[in-house]
Amino acid sequence: MMKTLFYSVCGLLLTFTSSLADDQPNVLLIVSEDNGPELGCYGDPYASTPNLDGLAAEGVRFANAFVPYSVCSPSRACFLTGLRPHQNGHIGLATHKFAMYREDTPNFVTLLKKRGYRTGIIGKLHVNPASAFPFDFTAIPSANFQRKQSPADYAAEANRFFAQPDGAPWFLSVNYPDAHLPFLRQANQLPIDPLDADEVKPMPWIGVDTPRLRKQVANYYNCLERLDHAVGLLLDELKKTGQADNTLVFYIGDHGAQFPRGKGTVYEPGLRVPMIVRWPGHTQSGQVRHELVSTLDLLPTALRAAGVQPEGNLPGRALQPLLAEAATDKTRRYIFGFTTGSFPGNCFVQHSVRDERFKLISSPRPGTDNLIARSYLNPSHPYFVVSGATTADQSAIALHVRNGFDRWLRPPRFELYDLKNDPHEWHNLADDSEYAAVKTRLIKTLTEMQKETRDPFLDPANVEAFVAEQVKNRDLRYRRNKNFRWSYLDTFPAWRKSSRGATDNQTER
Repeated sequence: MMKTLFYSVCGLLLTFTSSLADDQPNVLLIVSEDNGPELGCYGDPYASTPNLDGLAAEGVRFANAFVPYSVCSPSRACFLTGLRPHQNGHIGLATHKFAMYREDTPNFVTLLKKRGYRTGIIGKLHVNPASAFPFDFTAIPSANFQRKQSPADYAAEANRFFAQPDGAPWFLSVNYPDAHLPFLRQANQLPIDPLDADEVKPMPWIGVDTPRLRKQVANYYNCLERLDHAVGLLLDELKKTGQADNTLVFYIGDHGAQFPRGKGTVYEPGLRVPMIVRWPGHTQSGQVRHELVSTLDLLPTALRAAGVQPEGNLPGRALQPLLAEAATDKTRRYIFGFTTGSFPGNCFVQHSVRDERFKLISSPRPGTDNLIARSYLNPSHPYFVVSGATTADQSAIALHVRNGFDRWLRPPRFELYDLKNDPHEWHNLADDSEYAAVKTRLIKTLTEMQKETRDPFLDPANVEAFVAEQVKNRDLRYRRNKNFRWSYLDTFPAWRKSSRGATDNQTER
């Protein structure tokens, strides 16, 4: 009788576990590098992206998706933890010793593992400390910027992950190198028929159009076509498993493209990214949503799908109400952006806040050199990027572009843009009395967010201390110092803990 009872209980437990796993979707997070929504499904005239277009046709495409910080490591730390940069601490590049404040910060990996998920990552993590993300499976851990590993290699590693027969739900993050610099015309014989310079024009927000830049732009699109091929191979591997119908698929870019006024900035081309969500039975196929959404929303969405309770408040919102066709009032009114320049050579602190129409940029150290801008516009900058605009490139630009570049090089205290009539942010309205009320409202909104979430950069003393330490280390010698540690990793948590009146109630408005 006892033996019969034992096997009956075991059978019930196995049935319960199996039922629980069936109710929990797998989660596939696909991340591309350094690209905005220059995809066919977003209406780009030069993009050849049939696989991503197909994913959008089967799921939901978000037309207004944003990252909190437009550089790799901070952006990735944000969507993995669901926290803003000043909340998780990763306010610069991992390769430059920036890190999260705490190793025990809850994240995609730790939270889903507690719910029984098997976890894996293919491609780079690029967040410190790596020990905070105890993946069960890792492959191709390098950035792979030279594309030595092919799209087929990523698909093969995904196949190896999918093939593990444990029956548990899984979370897999696949991180591709395209479209990061160098913009390789071809790699691994892809794309088969690459674009040439005379077949494209630079994106209008760049403000410069020369044969040299057209070559960079053409190869950027070639990177995107290669990325699309890689995504197609990955989705084919998922389909072969028979689990595609029970898999929540996210696709995002980690931030915008590395062209002037893109990556590293708080302008729209830096912060705006593609976001596609496919979840059979839960998403309305081919739907396009225009609400303001953030990559901070990915973790809350996955946790809700998996039946996992977040640990503490998260600023993002679960996307489930937007995945169906019905209208919803569960939307946010504002999106916030931030940058520190990501390493000492490009140090410059800025915040941004936007609503559906207007955008405010706040520079707490106005009139000082914006080293991010110089890395794109000044060939003498030690970290000038090949996709920037040389002096010759800028010789025939329009007056509004010249004024925009000058403003970017030495920003005023505030910038204000009407994104409806000026989507590329060329005409600053901050001193226009007609928009004074809008400016005041956005300044108040930004300040309230900083207070509520205990942003150390709200305090001018913290801004000055951070910048001073960055300037002191512009020779980058710290990279050779195994024990180097940025002081903000200790001072900012102490400031946040001691700040009065702050609730850290993080839900975005």
